[in-house]
Amino acid sequence: MTDETKDLGIAITLLERLTKDTLPKAFEIKARLDRGECLDHWDIEFLEVLFKRAEEIKPLVDRHPEYQEVYAQAVHLSKQITDQAVLNEKGSLD
Repeated sequence: MTDETKDLGIAITLLERLTKDTLPKAFEIKARLDRGECLDHWDIEFLEVLFKRAEEIKPLVDRHPEYQEVYAQAVHLSKQITDQAVLNEKGSLD
């Protein structure tokens, strides 16, 4: 198996996981935050795993520019979630 074939297999698996599991959960969390709710323990754990996975796959994305757009969108969504979570936490402390 060549490195290119291995990369392709990994990319397909990661993209499937992203579209079937990760993004729907991230959008669910974002919707709750947009309603003013705060993150719970499970949300924080999910986000920690998401950030770790993003770091792990960054070298793959760097080698394959065709995945950079979807990667950037997922990272941007993560930042939106984090920013809104901070605002909601500050609001709940006031």
